[in-house]
Amino acid sequence: MTGLRVRPAESADFPAVARLTVAAYEADGQLKGEHGYGEVLADVSTRAASGEVLVAVDEVTGAVLGSVTFVLPGTPFAELAGPGEAEFRMLAVDPGAQGRGVGAALVEACVDRATVLGCTAVVICVRAGMADPAHRLYSRRGFVRSPEKDWSPLPGVDLLGLRLELTRG
Repeated sequence: MTGLRVRPAESADFPAVARLTVAAYEADGQLKGEHGYGEVLADVSTRAASGEVLVAVDEVTGAVLGSVTFVLPGTPFAELAGPGEAEFRMLAVDPGAQGRGVGAALVEACVDRATVLGCTAVVICVRAGMADPAHRLYSRRGFVRSPEKDWSPLPGVDLLGLRLELTRG
C-alpha cells in the first residue's frame, strides 16, 4: 500500500492500537468465550514494556491502521520463540483498513527487524480455523506449519505454530 509507514508505536498511539486490536479480534470472532484476552489485547503499555509494538500509519491522515507486537525469546509475551528466533503476536488491522496491504507491511517489518537482530527464524501462532486471509498472508510470505510449536492456552483454543526460516547474508 502506498502512503503507509511502519514505525515504533508512541504512547500517544496506544489508545488507537488498543481499539483497533480489540475490534480486529472481535470482527474475526476470536474473542468469543475468551477469558480476559480482550483486556490483554487492550493493554498496549504492558506489551510495549516487554516487546516492540509497531504501528502501520497512513502517511496522509496519520491514522493508525494496524499494529503488531514483536518479541524475543524469554520475554513475557514470547510464547513460541526459542533460541535465535523472533516472534510476533497480536497482529491486527483496523477492520476498515483490511485488504489494503497493512498486515503484509507489518509482517515485513517484523521479518526485517528479526533479520537485523541476526535471528535465524520468525515464529508465530494462529488460531486453528482462523480466517483464510490471515493464513494466505503468512503462506505467501513463506511461513510454514511447525506442528511442534502447536499449543492450547485454554480448552477449545487451539493454536498452530508457523515458522519462517531467515536466510543469512
